[in-house]
Amino acid sequence: MEFFAEYASFLAKTVTLVAAILVVLITAAALRSKGRRKGTGQLQVSKLNDFYKDLRERLEQSLLDKDQLKALRKAQGKSEKKQKKQPAEVKSRVFVLDFNGDIKASATEGLRHEITALLSLATPKDEVVLRLESGGGMVHSYGLASSQLARIRQAGVPLTVCIDKVAASGGYMMACIGEKIISAPFAILGSIGVVAQLPNVNRLLKKHDIDFEVLTAGEYKRTLTVFGENTEKGREKFQEDLDVTHQLFKNFVSRYRPQLAIDEVATGEVWLGVAAQEKLLVDELQTSDEYLADKAKSAEVFHLHYAERKSLQERVGLAASGSIDRVLLTWWSRLTQQRFW
Repeated sequence: MEFFAEYASFLAKTVTLVAAILVVLITAAALRSKGRRKGTGQLQVSKLNDFYKDLRERLEQSLLDKDQLKALRKAQGKSEKKQKKQPAEVKSRVFVLDFNGDIKASATEGLRHEITALLSLATPKDEVVLRLESGGGMVHSYGLASSQLARIRQAGVPLTVCIDKVAASGGYMMACIGEKIISAPFAILGSIGVVAQLPNVNRLLKKHDIDFEVLTAGEYKRTLTVFGENTEKGREKFQEDLDVTHQLFKNFVSRYRPQLAIDEVATGEVWLGVAAQEKLLVDELQTSDEYLADKAKSAEVFHLHYAERKSLQERVGLAASGSIDRVLLTWWSRLTQQRFW
């Protein structure tokens, strides 16, 4: 028992020391980063042709025996020497971007820098491929993200949008800007609609004799509230604002995809890739991997990613947040036995 008591005391001291060190490091990092210019980062560029080549060579090393591999490398060497003697072929370029959208379209910050960079070099002979994954979110946030993509179209550079999982609502607002939309067969697309919801606890407050006052200057400064008493006039104005936003959404989609029967698809419904193609929401059924691997055979394919420089406390916070999210998701899935599709 004495051993366990001593061990517990040692463990507690160790944990306390580690926690103290972490606090000191985070505080020091906060002080160092104080006053630095925010938003600094760097553009990372990788050539996907090299990535595909490395995959193929690793597979060859695993499947072929020593003699076969030697013969293959010799043949490849001769082919490369022969190509070097010939006039250099000017290959087209494909610039690959990724957008993983949350409700605030936070990835727009990196997207804007990636687009600014590629437009400084890209020509109409090149192509931009956006791998898009988003279920939508705030109207103004996805409006800005869509405007960034529109810069590519305005510059005359072909834009292809690839959707492997989902591009709905604000996600489809971005996707429709592509001159070509490619979807995996079971990706989710559509949801061309607008939704807003909020709880109202006014009756609960009244039940407990709690008054809540809402003072405004301007007839429609506040239409629906969480705590105040909502009126029919306020509801009508709120619905009117939703209808106006929906019409703007429809007009935007129609501008870039005039082939759509917009009133048939702008109902807020979603479709899987196969059905979405029938509705003309997408042009081709294919995964982004298949499309890019095929492009790499004849073009130079570059992946662009603008990486923000995060402070130590931000990195620690993100790691902690990710751990908590994973624990909560595991707990919820076990509790409800739900499956997500």
